Amino acid sequence: MNNQSPQDNPQETGGEKGERSKVRLNLILQWMESLVHLGLGESALRIGTNILMILLVIPVVWLMQRLYHETNLGWLPNAATMTGPAAVPTAEPLLLPQEITLGLDGVARLVRPHTTIPDRPRIDVTQYTVQNGDNVFLIAEQFGLKPSTILLGNFNTLKNDVDLIRPGQILNILPVDGAYYEWQGVENLNSVAKYYSVDPQAILESPANHLDLAGLSDPAHPNIAGGTWLVIPGGIIQFSWHAPIGQPRTSTTRTKVTGEGACDEVNSGNVGYGTFIFPTVEHWLSGTDYRPDVGHYGVDFAGAAGNAVYAADAGVVVYSGWNTWGYGNVIVIDHGNGWQSLYAHLSQINAGCAQSVGQGDLIGLVGMTGGTSTGPHLHFELSYNAAPVNPHTVLDIPGR
Repeated sequence: MNNQSPQDNPQETGGEKGERSKVRLNLILQWMESLVHLGLGESALRIGTNILMILLVIPVVWLMQRLYHETNLGWLPNAATMTGPAAVPTAEPLLLPQEITLGLDGVARLVRPHTTIPDRPRIDVTQYTVQNGDNVFLIAEQFGLKPSTILLGNFNTLKNDVDLIRPGQILNILPVDGAYYEWQGVENLNSVAKYYSVDPQAILESPANHLDLAGLSDPAHPNIAGGTWLVIPGGIIQFSWHAPIGQPRTSTTRTKVTGEGACDEVNSGNVGYGTFIFPTVEHWLSGTDYRPDVGHYGVDFAGAAGNAVYAADAGVVVYSGWNTWGYGNVIVIDHGNGWQSLYAHLSQINAGCAQSVGQGDLIGLVGMTGGTSTGPHLHFELSYNAAPVNPHTVLDIPGR
């Protein structure tokens, strides 16, 4: 029995094949015409187009895979290289590609020739050049130090005065809070440590000082070369109130600090009320606030050059004139009850020695005289029995 279909008959002629193809084409056309009559022609066309695209994409993908595996793109190891001897890399590290894909599932690893090293604690003293807009407090915050450390590390430059800072100055930045001391070669280390309120061993063991402890025969008189600068970890000093303070009028002596504005003996004059008004028309700061930790025992009130300066309370002038401490033109008023007030950087002085003034009297004008003034403002200080007092705690604020 012959089960072979006509189309599989090898003896089939070309004419018979052509007739068979025409029959198939007619059947397809009739099928499509019936779909059109049913309203499905457009849908059938889209479906057919999609099927045709899929049939075309499949061989393209297959062809690209063959080409990829045959060329290997120069990255993946082929059988020959896997069985051969290991290759020795000759490329410089910086010539390596920035991303190497191994053809495996997972996260690609990036080549990073440069490594970011985390910040390490500072050991040695560094230096910093003061920029425009800098002040002692901003620099201290930048390096994680106390403002007093900036002062005590730079006494030769700042003289323990925050107002002496200037752009262009080169400041020592200590690795820890404390002080910086120049060893003279004849001191007793115990005395130096006591002055800064620290343990002598803290100075000897500070990594910043690089001292050879084994070579120190006498810790009290270590053989440290004169001129060596030592970091005093934790070192502090008591900042002094160096403004020209007059004696209370219960004693007839001159002012404690001499200067061009120092008055002769004063033993009479107005007595204050013990309350204080603002000494100028502006009540906001334009400079350093009251900071005993850095020896700034006053407040810097803003003001334009020529603004009025008033006596904060009634009293008598015990200092009137130039001051060599950097305050420029200064007036000090003794209020006869233990209180004294100071007004600095004046452009004009309107009250002289031993002159009695009332609360609110004009005594001068705002200025910027003196080496520590960087712009017009009033530096104002108060003291009670020669001890500094924060002006913010006693000034009479309108509406309070």
